[in-house]
Amino acid sequence: MWNWFSLKGIVFGEGKAASTGLFARQWGRGRALVITGPFLRRSGVVEPVLQSLREAGLLGAVFSDIPSEPTDRHVGEALDLFRRERCGTIVACGGGGPIDVAKAVSLLDANGGTIRDYAGVGRVPHPGVPIIAIPTTAGSGSEVSGTTIITEEAAHEKLLVISMYLVPEIAILDPLLTYGMPPALTAATGVDALTHAIESCVSRKATKLTIDFSLRAAGRLARFLPVAFASPDDAEARRECLLGSLEAGIAFTNSSVALVHGMARPLGAKFGIPHGVSNAVLLESIMRFSLPGAPERYARLAEAMGAVPAGTPLETARAGLGIVSRLVRELHIPRLRDLLSREALDAQLDAMVREAVASGSPANNPRPASPEEIASLYGEAF
Repeated sequence: MWNWFSLKGIVFGEGKAASTGLFARQWGRGRALVITGPFLRRSGVVEPVLQSLREAGLLGAVFSDIPSEPTDRHVGEALDLFRRERCGTIVACGGGGPIDVAKAVSLLDANGGTIRDYAGVGRVPHPGVPIIAIPTTAGSGSEVSGTTIITEEAAHEKLLVISMYLVPEIAILDPLLTYGMPPALTAATGVDALTHAIESCVSRKATKLTIDFSLRAAGRLARFLPVAFASPDDAEARRECLLGSLEAGIAFTNSSVALVHGMARPLGAKFGIPHGVSNAVLLESIMRFSLPGAPERYARLAEAMGAVPAGTPLETARAGLGIVSRLVRELHIPRLRDLLSREALDAQLDAMVREAVASGSPANNPRPASPEEIASLYGEAF
């Protein structure tokens, strides 16, 4: 038995950002607060969205003070602006950060309190105002998910909220908006999407339906992510990576993620490492640890990514691990030891293990990991 959750509509294609005003009029509740990032606003990437809302008479205000890892302070500032301008719709345009903040604003506007009050699964009592999500990176999948991750500044802890009330109304995916991504961001967000595909496939909550999405996403990303990295203006690669990110997002929304994501969140909270990079520096070690827990699933992933079946499922699965390892190197993803010292890691290790376990994601891993094993995996990744 399984459940399937999705948003009301997905719009995909070059130039579709210009239809934002139309969908805001159809699905929104009045003027829109646009939540985006500072670079996107300065560079003009978000301008088609703003112009479409202006033409529809629905542009209320713009909040663009969003870093890559947003905190509860940014959520509070955006919420104040949303209420001050009497908006009734939120348009989130950007990577995972702006979309996460949009979800948190919608949540707190309807329910009050703080993000910590709703951390966990299914603790949101009431839906908020409609959200239109427009990703500018091919990575987070947040445009179709019911999750938001916000760092609580006082505790330096990433809080995960999971609720179907957080799923946006509409996702508009316009590949043209992703052309401005620098190669390093393309790499980090792309490996984040690939991690979604892998973990949603092997998750204990995976179903026949989600696995199909996971496998398509893994194959698409393994093939086209290196092309988008090396040739940022390759139209086919940009389309395929954005579509792969979408498929992986649909998959993990319904099957959840696992140990990689559980361990990645504390790296972002404690050391400010971007989420995609946090996943990437852990992915190889955790895949190697997890292969014996679901060799057939990992073998299917390997074949989807281009591996030739080799003997037993576990042998084929190891070939898939080799593909992932080479891809991470080809994309110039840094190693964990390039990002922090061993002393800094050891000083935070106990807290990181506790927070990883508390997130719930490690419980979905095909091979269970004890707190001691999680600590060891951090060390191996380093």
